[in-house]
Amino acid sequence: MESLYKSSNLLRSVLVIAIAFVLSACAGNPTGGANFVLMSESAELEKGRELHAEMLQQNPIYQDLELQAYVEKVGQKMAAVSHRPELDYVFTIIDSPDINAFALPGGFVYVNRGLLTYLNSEAQLAAVLGHEIGHVTARHAVRQQTAARSANAASIALIFATGVDLRETTSLISGALISGYGRDMELEADSLGAEYLSKAGYDPLAMVQVIEVLKNHEDFTKRTSDRTAVSYHGLFASHPRNDTRLQEVVGKAAELSDQQASEEDPVVFREQITGLIVGPSPQNAAGGDQRNRYYQSLFNYTLLLPEGWSKQETTTTMTSASVDGSSMIKVEAQRLQQSKEPRLFIRENLGIENLQQSEPLSQFGLSGFTGINPESSERVAVLYYGPRAFILTAKAGEGISDELLMESVRSFRPIARNETLFANPVQISYIQADGKITYADLARQTRLPEHQEDMLRLLNGDYPFGEPAAGQWVKVAN
Repeated sequence: MESLYKSSNLLRSVLVIAIAFVLSACAGNPTGGANFVLMSESAELEKGRELHAEMLQQNPIYQDLELQAYVEKVGQKMAAVSHRPELDYVFTIIDSPDINAFALPGGFVYVNRGLLTYLNSEAQLAAVLGHEIGHVTARHAVRQQTAARSANAASIALIFATGVDLRETTSLISGALISGYGRDMELEADSLGAEYLSKAGYDPLAMVQVIEVLKNHEDFTKRTSDRTAVSYHGLFASHPRNDTRLQEVVGKAAELSDQQASEEDPVVFREQITGLIVGPSPQNAAGGDQRNRYYQSLFNYTLLLPEGWSKQETTTTMTSASVDGSSMIKVEAQRLQQSKEPRLFIRENLGIENLQQSEPLSQFGLSGFTGINPESSERVAVLYYGPRAFILTAKAGEGISDELLMESVRSFRPIARNETLFANPVQISYIQADGKITYADLARQTRLPEHQEDMLRLLNGDYPFGEPAAGQWVKVAN
């Protein structure tokens, strides 16, 4: 009895200390109210910058500067009307076909290329970005980290108080707590995003439209795939008409929609989305190669280029250059008129004699020769592939080594069979429906690999049974 009394007193003392600790750690939430957090704002911003640097190292960025600038413009417009407009927001498109968007502490927001393909207006794009900005302004990452730490602390306190190892039980409790937090936070981000939509001049109901798109894709995945459907938006999601979260967001959006939304120009959105890749990307080639790999489908070759270099193409040439323009690689195709050694081709056809640092090339079943042109100091290489000679000319500018250029030369090879989609990726374009064409008609023309009719409906927000209306601009994928 005395032992039980002492344990009870010890537990009471631990709880008093824990309550005092909680009260001391409560901090104001920029969106209103107080929250229990263990991280200062300066630490939050520093952590965000650190994680952003890691994110850029681990994930390929979609190489479309115009689309990137467009997403940045829309994101900054939303951030300016948020509860934390003073943050330095950064918006980045990740080159992934997965339907996802996420935010890091401090204002770093990411949207996957795969999610962009399913959006059908600038307002819907703003809704996605506004939802993620809501996670930032409400400090959800910090609050979730605090919840995890608090659960660990509670586990330790209970062990000391009772003398029993309750870590497994506490782990389950903390897991449910964090899962609950996740659902609450998603709903709060929806509400904040709808508010920011209204303030930025967009229709808040775009938030509902995006949720419908996400839920439709989740239903489609469950119906057509053996793998578990993972929804980017929220936990324990059900169909929209039964989803309490969606109903609450609809109520909030309807309340805000009394404010006049500015007129959108749908042409701008269509122009930006045209050319967007659907499915596999050349930047994510076979074997997980996420470097700057170039594919030329007409002559069926591929090679690696230095990170960040631009590309310009004609029918027979490709030129890639560094950001400052001081370094470049050019590939040119010429039909072989007669059989001769690659070394002789460089001397007789290109008029380059006395090559320096020269060596033969033998790679991926191709033969060639390379060396430094003493007159221009440029590296020249010739590789024979089928009936053509491919001439590579490379110039090393400031900060670029010949070793880096040789890496590109040695990476030149034929495109493999499993890289066909990388060489000629499926891309978004638009047609205007005449009122007669159906998704079944469009499915017979698309290059989408499977479930073509359903996929076209999903891309256009017409899933599961809609058909193109007369005058509607319809996404096709070819």
